Amino acid sequence: MSATAFVLGRHGRAILTRTVRHHQCLGPFAQLSATRDLTMTAVGRRALPRADWDTLGIWLDEPVALPPLSARYTRTSSAVAASATGCASHTGKRRENEDRFAISRLSEDVLLFAIFDGHGGDSAAEFCSKKLPYLIQRNLIQESELESVLKKSFIQIDSYFLESISTTEEEEELLSSGTTATVALLRNETELLVATVGDSRAVLCRAGKAECLTEDHNARRKDERQRIQECGGFIEWNSVGEPYVNGRLAMTRSIGDFQVKPYGVIALPEITTVNVDHNSDSFLVLTTDGVSGIMDSQEMCEIIKKCQDPSEAAYIVNDQALQYGSQDNVTTLVIPFGAWGKYKNAFRSSNFGRMMVASCRWG
Repeated sequence: MSATAFVLGRHGRAILTRTVRHHQCLGPFAQLSATRDLTMTAVGRRALPRADWDTLGIWLDEPVALPPLSARYTRTSSAVAASATGCASHTGKRRENEDRFAISRLSEDVLLFAIFDGHGGDSAAEFCSKKLPYLIQRNLIQESELESVLKKSFIQIDSYFLESISTTEEEEELLSSGTTATVALLRNETELLVATVGDSRAVLCRAGKAECLTEDHNARRKDERQRIQECGGFIEWNSVGEPYVNGRLAMTRSIGDFQVKPYGVIALPEITTVNVDHNSDSFLVLTTDGVSGIMDSQEMCEIIKKCQDPSEAAYIVNDQALQYGSQDNVTTLVIPFGAWGKYKNAFRSSNFGRMMVASCRWG
């Protein structure tokens, strides 16, 4: 019995081969070992001597694709590890980096991922990155409801920061220091809660599409503006149409910023809860506004989907934001879920203007 098939030769050419099997009463293993492959021409059955490779076969229309390196990160289970998180933070065009982030396992079943964008110095962001995970961990011991724990912890960290600066000689200066805070808690690898004050963004990539889990806190929102005004504050719009509380602060919720706290700026977070589906959820990304202020959520997801691993993804997102002209510090966390790499072949055409801006770097 014989069969013919195309096999790949060197240089990617397809070669017609004939397989001759000698069927003896030797059992399947002996039959397998007796199999011989002979290189044949398409018109003759006589075995030919080995010819030059360039005279054999036909050219393939497309190259043979090898398995991507990202297969290393494809999960056979839904396990999420803090050590797999990609994180990158760059000063950018600022003199100092006021961004901070935190990654921590709070208990056997709860992971914390947090990002902070400081202003008026890095004191508030630094304080929160060091103390907030501990506060949340302590409160988790007392109660199990994550939403209640997050709200309590945000209020506490704001109060503790005020206490910490009241005993320093730089109290007056530090009263204007503040920070955003976006904190994600993941329990049992499926229960995800994201709490936020300020404008640091959290985006979930689900089935290849971006789902924003946070909404920026600024005076463009009617509910936020109304609270500021009811507390005696006012909104001042700058020359490019950006609103500032009392002409000083670009956000309406934050940690710190005690000079404007009497005028409706609060530390109470807004919280979003989702159930992670590891069959369709690829990753969660947290960014400061140095990134999210210049790139939309879907654009970030498209970049990350094409990356080999979360660490590379965080670095490339930051680099892309800087290429687009971000003037701020840039920080990105990428937390991979079960569907990491599943939707990486999805394609979304790039904005032509974006491409021209990026190309200037290499011109």
